[in-house]
Amino acid sequence: MNNKPEPFSVGGRIRSGMCALQGISELVKSQHNTWLHAVATVGVIVAGLVFGVTAIEWCVLVLVITAVWVVEAMNTAFEFLCDAVSPDFHPLVKKSKDIAAGAVLLCAAGAATIGLMIFLPYLLAVL
Repeated sequence: MNNKPEPFSVGGRIRSGMCALQGISELVKSQHNTWLHAVATVGVIVAGLVFGVTAIEWCVLVLVITAVWVVEAMNTAFEFLCDAVSPDFHPLVKKSKDIAAGAVLLCAAGAATIGLMIFLPYLLAVL
């Protein structure tokens, strides 16, 4: 095994980016929840444009949207790895997969709470 890092190359960075895009594609193709995240993402962007949220509010919204997508991606990667290592049922694998899924739920709940904190005043002003 060669521990010497490869020298920087533009081609290497392009290949790395292509692998990342393939990973995102696999995430969207294989995980039904990503479609819910996509709908929520579009809804938040549309609401932000309609209500004219501030720059700081946009920053917070982008951060929580990104956090949900990243946690979903990490959960998916973790599930694939668990399935490769232990294709048969194992109670500890189940627990670890449930915990990873719980992390997605916690992140999404936090994002929804932040969304309410940002958008509720705009909604109440319209009503």
